[in-house]
Amino acid sequence: MQRSKLYFVSDFHLGIPDQASSLEREKLLVRWLDEVKEDAAEIFLMGDIFDFWFEYKSVVPKGYVRLLGKLAEITDSGVPVHVFRGNHDLWAFDYLQKEVGVQLYRRPLIREIFGKVFFLAHGDGLGPGDRFYKVLRRIFEFRPNQILFSWLHPDLGAGMGNYFSRRSRLAKMNYAISKEQRFENEKEILYHYAMEKAEEFPDVDFFVFGHRHIPLNMSLNDKASLIVLGDWISHFTYGVFENGKMEVKMYK
Repeated sequence: MQRSKLYFVSDFHLGIPDQASSLEREKLLVRWLDEVKEDAAEIFLMGDIFDFWFEYKSVVPKGYVRLLGKLAEITDSGVPVHVFRGNHDLWAFDYLQKEVGVQLYRRPLIREIFGKVFFLAHGDGLGPGDRFYKVLRRIFEFRPNQILFSWLHPDLGAGMGNYFSRRSRLAKMNYAISKEQRFENEKEILYHYAMEKAEEFPDVDFFVFGHRHIPLNMSLNDKASLIVLGDWISHFTYGVFENGKMEVKMYK
């Protein structure tokens, strides 16, 4: 079978709101990966795969063996898998690269594939505003702070991380997964960011982001489109590119 498609997916937040529902979503994601690997030229996981993830020097978070095993199987078969660290899995270091074989990114990436130019990023901390989060991210990404956290026993560190992550996500759950939510351009940081970058990089055809949890495929100008991938908490949506066109679809 010809490998003619690019697949993009984001925001699984595995680990919430409880183990049972997270495992159900993980199995569904593995089933989707099993299907798309047959004709995928490349697969892009655009961030927040896990709701909390921290890699100690010799310890990684418990669980997610079905997903990690499937990703390793896909990369071993020669299909590139790209993972963008999001705001919930920004403490992914080199384990996924060494053991699973994915390519890991934190910063936005511009790539030409199949004759089209893609601007790819998770979407957190981009554009104007959101200063509190940007300061918080600098604190989390400051290497001495990461070393200090790693000195905690893994049971304590992971317990703390999961507690605060789940508390934060659950407090916003209705907001994050509401199917009634709308993408209002003038209020959306990613929209303004993409418009700005479209002027800076006029060759870009597709701006592809996760983070916002709202499925979206809209034109920015005569050339560029803005793609927001939705999530796998309530929407179960993904992006697929083939023959010069990008679609956002729901997995059923």
